[in-house]
Amino acid sequence: MRNRLAALGLAMMLAAPAMAAWAADPLSVCLDEDRPPLSAHHRGKPDSGFDVLLAQAIADRMGRPLRIQWFESKLDEDSSPQLETNALLSDSRCSLVGGYALTTDSLVKPGVPTARLPDFAGATRDDRRRRVALGVLTPTRPYVYSPMTVVLGPKARERKIADIGDLAGLRLAIESGSLGDAILMTFDKGRLIDNITHLVPARDDLLGALNRGEYDATLIDLARYDAHRAAHPDTAIAASGYYYPIGVNRGYVGLGSDPALVEAVNKALADLAAEGKIAEFGQQAGLTYLPPREPAILGDVWTKIIQR
Repeated sequence: MRNRLAALGLAMMLAAPAMAAWAADPLSVCLDEDRPPLSAHHRGKPDSGFDVLLAQAIADRMGRPLRIQWFESKLDEDSSPQLETNALLSDSRCSLVGGYALTTDSLVKPGVPTARLPDFAGATRDDRRRRVALGVLTPTRPYVYSPMTVVLGPKARERKIADIGDLAGLRLAIESGSLGDAILMTFDKGRLIDNITHLVPARDDLLGALNRGEYDATLIDLARYDAHRAAHPDTAIAASGYYYPIGVNRGYVGLGSDPALVEAVNKALADLAAEGKIAEFGQQAGLTYLPPREPAILGDVWTKIIQR
């Protein structure tokens, strides 16, 4: 018995330095530098956003300092958020990526062995050229629900929207290749197609055109409307209050090779949610916060949309 206790004490003594070193290591989280009100990193301005507040709270709960690795995600048809996220994690740029849309498609094993890194703070010319061997993504529990919402222009602010069909007769604008594009184009066997104008992401100003009255309505992520409203408090566009019934939860993703980290983050998220802190962070950041909904991980999005 004495020998067993001595062995246990020795094991604890050996493990203690490793645990202390783990706690002293920063919790490194990758966040999109231009996705307000979730996360924003602009020169000359303090870092801000819901995900910044949440990441700091999680790091505090874990007794670790926080280090944010900022990256830039491009809105074009050639980019792949799944592969870019995996590359950041697999290259040890961070241990977690925040604000990740939790769908079965976004969490499958990559179909390619390597991928390029997105542009990130501190990237060198070599970083922009090389490819990274990919791992397997593992999600945490979700912490926020992100629905699509109909936003109305000044000429249609009074229109009551209870379903996509209520957009009939309005001048609709949507960004090509977006989720909103798929929803509007396929609704009721294409009933709205003749009223839809397609704009180019990152080139055309969708919400600006809507604000000028060039179009009557669009379908976008709710957080994007929140960001526009914060940047333009005198905007003429308005939220309809309608949420498309197929939305996505967001959470963190890490690599499957670090299950202990995911478990620790899950505990911190559960505690923060139970205390109402996550909702408070949403309010502080100007985010219309909605708690996660079932299913935690959304299935085949495109099939669900087409079947409606």
